[in-house]
Amino acid sequence: MFEQSFLSNGMTRRPWTVVVAFGGQLIAIGILLASPLFFIEAPPVAQFTAMLLAPPPPPPPPPPAAPVQAAPKQTHTATRQFDASRLIAPRTIPTQVATIKDVDMTVPPLASSGVIGGVPGGVPGGVVGGVIGGLLTAAPPPPPPPPPPEKADVPKPPARIRIGGNVQAALLIHEVEPKYPSMARFAHVEGVVLLKAIIGRDGTVQNLVLVSGQLMLVQAAMDAVKQWVYKPTYLNGVPVEVVTEVSVHFYLST
Repeated sequence: MFEQSFLSNGMTRRPWTVVVAFGGQLIAIGILLASPLFFIEAPPVAQFTAMLLAPPPPPPPPPPAAPVQAAPKQTHTATRQFDASRLIAPRTIPTQVATIKDVDMTVPPLASSGVIGGVPGGVPGGVVGGVIGGLLTAAPPPPPPPPPPEKADVPKPPARIRIGGNVQAALLIHEVEPKYPSMARFAHVEGVVLLKAIIGRDGTVQNLVLVSGQLMLVQAAMDAVKQWVYKPTYLNGVPVEVVTEVSVHFYLST
């Protein structure tokens, strides 16, 4: 039975049947795909025509006009006379309240009339509250003028000022040469002795303090400087003490 169904080389005996079956399947699939194209509904031509030929809708109505406000009526109220015998309630609240000012009804006294405390038959322009029977006297003298303002205290000049040694050396009017100590000369000691001096108001040297220098030369320098005399120094016309520095030189002659 199997020998009749297959060929010796494994292929069917009728190949055209395969072609026919494949072609039939293609035709059936094409019919299924094309069938919806034959059942498309026609567009509603009547509705489109009515929409194109119908007139446009009318514009909206304009907004209503604003109501005209009537001008306020001005009411004039007649002023009523006040009657103290009866009380009347006001009908409306007044917008303005009138103020009542008391008028001074007193009459100023005349120059010829008397005043309280005056003298009967006195003189016009007299002093109020004068003594009865008193005599006319002159007006009281004016008050004395205020004392003049006190003068500001002038600051007192300082009792002592400081001046450089070079400036004060120009005011030296009497100078004594120092004696060279024999021991310093033998030891060949020389140099400068710097002293701090206080010059009094009369120009004399009152105090000496060593600043620097060789000890062998200090005493000779102080003995000489104590005899120096300077021109007095004035500040604002007042002599003052001066603090300065004095240099004494010691050099050996060759």
